[in-house]
Amino acid sequence: MNPNRQAQAALLFLLGATVLHAGLTDLHLRYVKAGLRPLLLLCGAVLVVTAAATVWYEWRGARGRHDDGPGPDGGREHREPRVSWLLALPVLALILVAPPALGSYSATHTGTALQKPFGFPDLPAGGGTLRLGVGEYAARAVYDDGRGLRDRPVEITGFVALDPSGTPYLVRMSLNCCAADGQPVKIALTGEVPPVLRPDAWLEVTGTYSPRRTKDPVNDGPVPWFEVTSAKPVPAPNDPYDEVWTG
Repeated sequence: MNPNRQAQAALLFLLGATVLHAGLTDLHLRYVKAGLRPLLLLCGAVLVVTAAATVWYEWRGARGRHDDGPGPDGGREHREPRVSWLLALPVLALILVAPPALGSYSATHTGTALQKPFGFPDLPAGGGTLRLGVGEYAARAVYDDGRGLRDRPVEITGFVALDPSGTPYLVRMSLNCCAADGQPVKIALTGEVPPVLRPDAWLEVTGTYSPRRTKDPVNDGPVPWFEVTSAKPVPAPNDPYDEVWTG
């Protein structure tokens, strides 16, 4: 068998197996949103099958050349382009480097992605605590004037970011497709905020709606405030990203 073809098949198999591993675990959530998991698994399977097919056809071709004798070129092997070894780079990146999810640095250097949704579904009835995402609270606070939020305790989870003036934000990054297009949605915190906040630390805050608004210092986008009554650190979730909330 052509050793170059063997190397190519091995790289394809390794890349496919790595993609399958990412898709079958939470590792893929560092790169793409959860809804793309089936496509990721399909791509990994195609790469593994392609590697197996490469080995099979090369083996059959080698047997045919052996049975028929050397061809017009005297049986010389044709060297494959060295550029094919670039396939090893994403494999090594996935295996050796597990990048952290986008965090406070991206949040403070990118303007808020908050946009007006198409509508607002009804909130649960009663006076219990509302558990909302950062994007949903921000959209309801800015574009629905806090209707349904007033006089009700609200619980929100996100990571901490501090703007250049020291204002604390609770943030979740929103994805349209993958981490490359991640953008933040921010809530400014006031009230019983912990005196020491570490950027990128995850907090679960409980509090109430505030009618105050501020502007994102990066793009002047709207950022609502949240009146904190209690806060506690929590572990980072398996899926650190939010899909863009559209109601």
